[in-house]
Amino acid sequence: MKILSGDVGGTKTRLALLRSMPDKSLEMLSEQYYRNADYPALEPILQHFLEHTEAAPEAAGFSLAGPVRGRSCRLTNLPWSIDAGALEQRFGIARVILLNDLEATAWGIAALPRSDFHCLQQGQTPATGNRAVIAAGTGLGQAGLFWDGHRHLPFATEGGHCNFAPGDDLEFALFEFLRNKHAHVSWERVLSGPGLVDLFHFLLDYRQARIGITLREKMELGDPAAAIATCAANDGDVICIEAMMRFTRLYGVECGNQALKQMATGGIYLGGGIAPKIIDWLERPVFIEAFREKGAMQPLMERIPVYVILNESTALLGPAVHLTTE
Repeated sequence: MKILSGDVGGTKTRLALLRSMPDKSLEMLSEQYYRNADYPALEPILQHFLEHTEAAPEAAGFSLAGPVRGRSCRLTNLPWSIDAGALEQRFGIARVILLNDLEATAWGIAALPRSDFHCLQQGQTPATGNRAVIAAGTGLGQAGLFWDGHRHLPFATEGGHCNFAPGDDLEFALFEFLRNKHAHVSWERVLSGPGLVDLFHFLLDYRQARIGITLREKMELGDPAAAIATCAANDGDVICIEAMMRFTRLYGVECGNQALKQMATGGIYLGGGIAPKIIDWLERPVFIEAFREKGAMQPLMERIPVYVILNESTALLGPAVHLTTE
């Protein structure tokens, strides 16, 4: 079966034509990237891809950065609405499924070799039970994988929009800073690319510091979050370093929160665009210490494996895995 699979994020869309093999593995036939800003909706992107694809797909699935309700979805950080039935009719595809992007990532894990995971905490071996996925990128996605005793069944959540909980005086001040800017302060407001930028600007104000001219130019001309991370790693800027250390700590805190809420004794998986780029920071003691610091639950936290997903195609593979698993 040939499957059209798509990963539709806040800034770009990736499409691929995959072939499902008899052993349930997937063969990549073609792949293409698109900048969402260049298109008014998903349909023109699909039209372009299918016009340049030799074989027509028999089924399609899309990983979407937003909550899926029934067979439709409105993206959270992009003004696009997507309807599975409308896509079936317009493009003549027999079946189209829509998945939240983190649910798709959870499905995609099953298609990855062990080499696509970087271990931050070995935990208990073998690890059994529920799993959870958390991914900081343009936003903060979260999903779970329920263990039914035989296999893991992914499900979507919108846990990234839960209220942010400060843990010390500086974070209470950060909360006030973010509340004045956003009103509702969710974990996504902290653990995301835009969240790192807000954290950096808060620390400039909190420490009464000034941004360097070179860093300002890099933030204005390129990805500001990436500029902060690069400056912290290469230039020794104290505010950038503090921003990265605090971001890393808060990532550990929320990973631990999700592990407890879903009793994810089978493992926590960090996906998204940020985690693979900041492994050097995640390997510092501040991350795993924050993950484990759950009072009486610390012994439980020490037994939970924690991994970074290195394969950036995981959410792209997820819908195809779902379609071939049914």
